Amino acid sequence: MLLSVKEVSEMAHVTIKTLHHYHKIGLLKPTEISEAGYRLYGEKELQRLQEILFYRELEFSLDQIKEIMNSNPDRKSILEKQEALLISKSQRLDTLIDTIKLTITSMKEGITMENNQLFAGFANERQWNEALEEQSKYLEETYGMEPLKVQEADVQTMNEQAAEAVTFMSNMAESLRAGLKHNEAKIADYIKNHLDFLNRHGHKLSALDFASQTKFFLQDDFHLSMLEAQQTGLAYYLAAAAEAYQAQSKR
Repeated sequence: MLLSVKEVSEMAHVTIKTLHHYHKIGLLKPTEISEAGYRLYGEKELQRLQEILFYRELEFSLDQIKEIMNSNPDRKSILEKQEALLISKSQRLDTLIDTIKLTITSMKEGITMENNQLFAGFANERQWNEALEEQSKYLEETYGMEPLKVQEADVQTMNEQAAEAVTFMSNMAESLRAGLKHNEAKIADYIKNHLDFLNRHGHKLSALDFASQTKFFLQDDFHLSMLEAQQTGLAYYLAAAAEAYQAQSKR
C-alpha cells in the first residue's frame, strides 16, 4: 500500500515541505510519482524516513545523514548505531539535568559546589559551544561581535574560568542575601581575588574596567536577566560593589 505525502507527513510528524526538500536533495525519494504528480511512499521509504529522523534527533546535518545512508549499511546496523548514540545522549542529558538541579540547590542554600560538580555533563568543546550558543548569537546580532567558539584546547581553561566565575557570583549573591551583616572588606576581597584571577588568565581587567562592565550589565537585557535569574537584585548589587571597589582602589 502506498501512502501520499500528506499521509506520511501526518504519520511521521514532519511537514510536507520537509518531505519535498528531502526528495529534492536525494535523501528520501518517493516510491513513485503518480500521473497526477503526487508523491507516493512505500514501506522501504517509511523505514528510511525513520532512520533519517533518528539521525536528525541526534543533530546530524542532512549532508552527514545522506553520506552515511548512501554508504549502504544495512538497516539493522544503522538502528543499532542510532540506539547506542541515543542512549549516550540520554545519559548526558540526565547528567546535565542533575547538574542544573544541584546548581540551583547550591545557589538557594549558599553552598559552593565542587569544581568537578559544576561541569558534570560538559565533556568537550561541542558541548561547551552548545552551552554558549544563545549568548554567542545574542552578542553577534546585537553588538556585531565575533561568534564565541571554544576549541578542544580551550576546554580545560574554560572549565577553570567558569568554576571561578560561579564561585565569585555565588559569594556575591550570598553577600547580597546577608545584607548589612556582611563585611564590606570581605566583598572587596571577593572582587580583588576575581580580578587577580582574570588578569592571571590573560583578561586584562582593572577596577575601572570591572565597574564599567557591571554598569553595562544593567543596560543589557540578556546579561541583566541572567544575573537577576541567579538572585534578585544581584546585577545592581554587583554594580554598586564594583563602583565602591573602584573608589577604594584610587585611595
